[in-house]
Amino acid sequence: MLVLGIESTAHTIGVGIASDKPPFVLSNVYRRYVPSSGGIHPRESSRFIAENAYDVLVEALARANLSIKDIDAIAVALGPGLGPCLRIGATLARFLALRYGKPLVPVNHAVAHIEIGMLTSGFRDPLVIYVSGGNTAIIAFLEGKYRVFGETIDISLGNLIDTFAREAGLAPPYIVNGRHVVELCASRGERLLSLPYSVKGQDVSYSGLLTAALNMVRNGERLEDVCLSLIETAYSMIVEVAERGLAHTRKKEVLLTGGVSASPLLESKAKLMAESHEALFHNVPREYAGDNGAMISWTGLLAYKHGVTINPLDARIEQRWRVDEVDIPWRNQAGRSS
Repeated sequence: MLVLGIESTAHTIGVGIASDKPPFVLSNVYRRYVPSSGGIHPRESSRFIAENAYDVLVEALARANLSIKDIDAIAVALGPGLGPCLRIGATLARFLALRYGKPLVPVNHAVAHIEIGMLTSGFRDPLVIYVSGGNTAIIAFLEGKYRVFGETIDISLGNLIDTFAREAGLAPPYIVNGRHVVELCASRGERLLSLPYSVKGQDVSYSGLLTAALNMVRNGERLEDVCLSLIETAYSMIVEVAERGLAHTRKKEVLLTGGVSASPLLESKAKLMAESHEALFHNVPREYAGDNGAMISWTGLLAYKHGVTINPLDARIEQRWRVDEVDIPWRNQAGRSS
């Protein structure tokens, strides 16, 4: 079985092809929109996605040495994400499904981040630390769905770091030599400054931390020290909530996934926490950390094998589609996929 997946939820147009036989991921091609200044503008990002979608699709098929006729189903991320960007991917997916008579499979972007981590780790029932530009949550599987144990109550971890980088004059670009500019700046920090540490029960709050860090920069504190203090505080907050989730659920596996999982510092903190509870730890490979088509195609394949399809005419985007709203029929109570 072969499933082609399309990702276009924010700044990336990605196309992946997954198989139900090893090596499972046959192709993973993506291009990312990087603004020349400021943050991501949905209109400009969607234009970039539209202009590059065809080339990415053709390259993905070529790398897998396949034609569209070889594909059994088309999967597409219908949410959550930015409306204009989601619409480009949804339009392309609907066209391919209707033009070539292929079943269309709706995929939740957050579920896809988890499932690509499940594939690369071989884990059965982990506690998931999902951190990205648009999402921050501690998640575990229970009774047919991925349940949210804790999450941000305002901005995401990725949004915190990106916004600080932009407002402090460090970005764009946000990534330099594979590392976020804030972490690169923090590596030259010499002292920790006192910043708001906002853990509220099982949840975290990052907006106050962002405001306080920017005020420190404006008041003349050394930028490198502010960067160090910001990421140490932000990462420690999410790891604390994850540790509480691990102790509560008694899971024996911890999976780190999402765009911010590419951070070496966050990885080291999460790994140390997991090992202190004698739990196995896995961080999703960098190729699959950010938004990509492979995670959509793989999740689409799992869903398609269990009868999850949608009429292309009914395939509407859902900008606020939560991970805990999605039925997961391919995973049983022990966490195993079938």
